[in-house]
Amino acid sequence: MCGIAGYINKDSSVTSSLDLIKQMTDCLAHRGPDGEGFYLKDSLALGHRRLSIVDLDTGNQPMVSLEEKLVIVFNGEIYNYIELREELSVLGHVFLTKSDTEVVLKAYQQWGLECQQRFNGMWAFALWDADKKELLLSRDRFGEKPLFYSVTPEAFVFASELKSLFRFGVKQEIRTELTELYLALTNIPAPDTFYKGIYKLKPAHYLIFKQGTIVCEKPYWEFPQVDEREMLKDKAVVYDEFGKLFRDAVKIRMRCDVPFGAFLSGGLDSSAVVSVMSSYSALPVHTFTIGFEQPEYDERALAEKVALQYATDHTVAVVQPASFSEVLSKTSRHFGEPFGDSSAIPTDIVSAHAATKVKMVLTGDGGDELLGGYTMYKAVKFNSLVYRYLPRLARSVLAQVIGIVSRISGGAKYRLQKLKRSIEGAGEPFHRQIARNTAFADLDEIRQMTNSIPGIVRVEDYFKNLLAKCRFDDNFYKLMYIHYHHHLPNDFLVKVDCMSMANSLETRLPFLDYRLVEFMAKVHKDVKMQGWELKSVLRNSIGSDLPDAILNAPKKGFAVPLKEWFKDQNLYEELSTNLACVQKSFGEANVSRIIQENATGVKDHGNFIWTLLQLEKYLNLETH
Repeated sequence: MCGIAGYINKDSSVTSSLDLIKQMTDCLAHRGPDGEGFYLKDSLALGHRRLSIVDLDTGNQPMVSLEEKLVIVFNGEIYNYIELREELSVLGHVFLTKSDTEVVLKAYQQWGLECQQRFNGMWAFALWDADKKELLLSRDRFGEKPLFYSVTPEAFVFASELKSLFRFGVKQEIRTELTELYLALTNIPAPDTFYKGIYKLKPAHYLIFKQGTIVCEKPYWEFPQVDEREMLKDKAVVYDEFGKLFRDAVKIRMRCDVPFGAFLSGGLDSSAVVSVMSSYSALPVHTFTIGFEQPEYDERALAEKVALQYATDHTVAVVQPASFSEVLSKTSRHFGEPFGDSSAIPTDIVSAHAATKVKMVLTGDGGDELLGGYTMYKAVKFNSLVYRYLPRLARSVLAQVIGIVSRISGGAKYRLQKLKRSIEGAGEPFHRQIARNTAFADLDEIRQMTNSIPGIVRVEDYFKNLLAKCRFDDNFYKLMYIHYHHHLPNDFLVKVDCMSMANSLETRLPFLDYRLVEFMAKVHKDVKMQGWELKSVLRNSIGSDLPDAILNAPKKGFAVPLKEWFKDQNLYEELSTNLACVQKSFGEANVSRIIQENATGVKDHGNFIWTLLQLEKYLNLETH
């Protein structure tokens, strides 16, 4: 696991600079505190910061082929590198290291671009082919590892983080037309960034730069879209195959030359990971849990049950509002553009604690997408029933009644408000439903704040365009498609990567083994969600070994009690000062109302306020 950066001057007579490439990698030191390396040749510069996980002694980068025809800087892990090395050895390739980086280099020599389809792992790499005089960039199937690039008048520039591009001299010109997307989604979806002329290489894509221009940017893998009439319905077959694939996905992700462990939230997914890890490990697994003082957010007791059952070496930390300002500053610094998913807070804290004992952890991320585990899948099923059996007038009356009840219902009001919005949108096209249900704030409220921005990109249009290539008819499968093409690569994986690497910690995600994804994409929705039960496949396979308390616990997201934190007198008084640019851009009255409604409990605006606080850091680039 590492940080990479590089550039190639368009004018071949302009030689590369060691000082410049070193500046670009110095700001990635947290991604690779164990070493640095550089390759400079004519107008090309490649830089690398290393976090040593596999082959500690001989896996340094940039790595150059024996003939000096190929050079690579690689970030990530290829979990099936042992099997690939054996296959390549039979084909006549000689290896000088035990690293997966050399496997990537040899695989490209042997199979060319097709090598990407053979990798089971997470990666972002840049490979210079001297014979072809072209630079290849590649990113893993789901976007676990980041890769940004820009074409300036002088050069093609790439890096693991935006700040590295800024060190090169790429301008920070913000794109205000993306503000609605950010406020609704809490992120800027790929391939865009918040800046003009800077892009993210999309997951499962590669890019080739040659002779001063990008000659192609194409996918090498696509999410399977199986005919809905041919989905797998045999539960016994699905349970058996899932169990085999999942166990192997965990096993190969335990290949490591340094101490490692697991994040244990107390939820079903991370508990399943720890269960399988314990069956393969001769030593107690290191597990790390985050807790909250508010009981509705806290899962420490559940995590403790798993830790006791599998005799793990368990570490617990509690998230306190006192750490708020520090985390706000840290998250904005590492994301490099507005990112408003507040679960970055506990992710950062649990990563910091884990990094004191281990250098790598396995996590349960990706389980909800793989298994149909979000409550949104229940909402999709509920909405289809509401639309089928209730006429439009009845839906409108029901929504109004729920709205009235929500105002007098106490603690359940926030869930009832979401239910009201869901029923109101039951008959709308799916791209509008998903926009309404995905948004972390009311879309009408966001529109009121952003309508004056010219050329604003609407969130409904984003989802409509995203679904244009989706061939599924059933909304359940459309939601699955959106989760893999939006929520994972633009939100959850960005959060995990940035916050873990900010603490020099590698994360590995068994639920994103592409073999599992391809298999579960073929499984019928009634097998994934039997009745109203979420994650039925996991419950009836790996889950059968877990404590009953884990299986019976209600689902909790990795959420933060921000609505309560922002009621704290100190934080409440600081909000107006900390949102000065936001108030200037969106109207002081609008922002003040949001803060006040949250403080009085009228609405839960906690995550929306956090989203605005993150945006504040970028609205005035002179102070960023």
